[in-house]
Amino acid sequence: MENTELSFIALIERSIKTNWNLDALTDYKGATLQYNDVARKIEKIHIAMEGAGIQPGDKIAICGRNSAHWTVTFLAIITYGAVAVPILHEFKPDQIHNIVNHSEARALFAGDQIWENLNEEDMPLLEGIIEMKDFDVVVSRSEQLTYAREHLNEIFGQKYPCRFRPEDIHYRREESPEELCIINYTSGTTGYSKGVMLPYRSIMSNVLFCHEKIGIRPGDSIVSMLPLGHVFGMVFDFLYGISYGAHLWFLTRMPSPKIIMESFAEIRPRIISCVPLVVEKIFKKSVLPKIDNKLGKLLLKVPIVNDRIRERINQYAMEAFGGNFIEIIIGGAPFNAEMEAFVQSIRFPYTLAYGMTECGPIIAHDHQRDMKPSSCGRVASRMEAKVLSPAPSVIPGELVCRGENLMLGYYKNEEATRQVIDNEGWLHTGDMAIIDEEGYIFIKGRCKNMLLTASGQNIYPEEIESRLNNLPYVSESLIILNQGKLVALIYADKDDAFAHGLSEKDIEHVMEANRMEVNKTLPAYSQITRVKLYPEEFEKTAKKSIKRFLYQDLKE
Repeated sequence: MENTELSFIALIERSIKTNWNLDALTDYKGATLQYNDVARKIEKIHIAMEGAGIQPGDKIAICGRNSAHWTVTFLAIITYGAVAVPILHEFKPDQIHNIVNHSEARALFAGDQIWENLNEEDMPLLEGIIEMKDFDVVVSRSEQLTYAREHLNEIFGQKYPCRFRPEDIHYRREESPEELCIINYTSGTTGYSKGVMLPYRSIMSNVLFCHEKIGIRPGDSIVSMLPLGHVFGMVFDFLYGISYGAHLWFLTRMPSPKIIMESFAEIRPRIISCVPLVVEKIFKKSVLPKIDNKLGKLLLKVPIVNDRIRERINQYAMEAFGGNFIEIIIGGAPFNAEMEAFVQSIRFPYTLAYGMTECGPIIAHDHQRDMKPSSCGRVASRMEAKVLSPAPSVIPGELVCRGENLMLGYYKNEEATRQVIDNEGWLHTGDMAIIDEEGYIFIKGRCKNMLLTASGQNIYPEEIESRLNNLPYVSESLIILNQGKLVALIYADKDDAFAHGLSEKDIEHVMEANRMEVNKTLPAYSQITRVKLYPEEFEKTAKKSIKRFLYQDLKE
């Protein structure tokens, strides 16, 4: 662990001054900002905020796709002493309106594509809306804000008549560890919005943990694929990277396998954070097909005994992700068990991270050299965890945790806070897990996802889905309980099936064969009784987890 007594804002300030002439932020196929450019833009936003009468502790919302200006805005908000309210750009306009209103934000920084669909009349508390592309004020209800923006360059020139230098940076007073830094909304719904209040203590602890386990150096490249509005991408990519002089790249569009491979070949990132779906798609679409197709599918099931084949696949996989990375950090959703076994067998450098927004986000993670298959590692430093079970290493129980990463609570929702944090300070994660004798955590599934059969057996659908998803022409699957029977909803990869000459009827036969194949590996009480083909991709959260509640009541 780094021996530092710096506050988090001081850590940011030190990084900007130390890395003044290094590249900091790049919009892929666009402009690059050095750390000195970032500092100047932060200072101008500070001048505008001060002129507009913004006070430390005021809430400032930010909503847009990942970009250099998104990160500049966020840094300006927290180094000023205001509270950042990041909003996922995937949310619908009414959800964004609701979060802006619930957080009592005084201003909103919005991406141009977001702003086009918003209605300022539905956000009456806002004093201004600033479009992040050029930092133009598109709505102003404050003469102070209008004046500050119109005279911004003039005021900046008067304040710094020669040039803006590292020694001109003097960010706010040292923040209290318990002081509120971020309100991160886990939901955009109007009925039950939960704004997770993350203090500086949590952010600092998470960033230090990343540095302990990863160890990037100034100038290392990081590609930011995870949405910055979600705390996983915000911390692992952005806040950790910028605190230690990294060069952050933003794809600024949907990260398809093709775009990822193209950009990674050019950027050659040192650290990659992503959800399992990205790794699985790149392996299935771009790595395995480079080997014989039949052999590629067979390799997912049969241990690789030929070292030359192993080395060849490893080389293809490394090249697909740029060939320069320390490790790929996978989190946000369960990793397919067979795919994990395969990537491990070819000695591919990956780690699994487990966390929640409520812990900003890290609960468990380990360096690759210390990993165990299917485990998300041991509990993070400055945290503790346990399983509520009479035999926690054998019988799954709910995982609970507490420590420095933990949130202050839910904003303006004490009842919801009491429901998840008990009197002893333990956060109830809602995940079923076991912890082995060495402290490794194995997540079994969500408590609320667990299916209880008529015979009283507990079934974790994620485990069955993990097996199904590696079978021929299965793009994704969902196990539901229908009239006491387990049914597999399957969204088929029809493009691949049609490319291999299969008809719709053939696909149905293949899925039935897949059902029988999976059942061979399952106990009688958890076997799939039938398969139902689903016509479209399942709706997902920002973390790419399927919204299960939408499909539980499906009828014939």
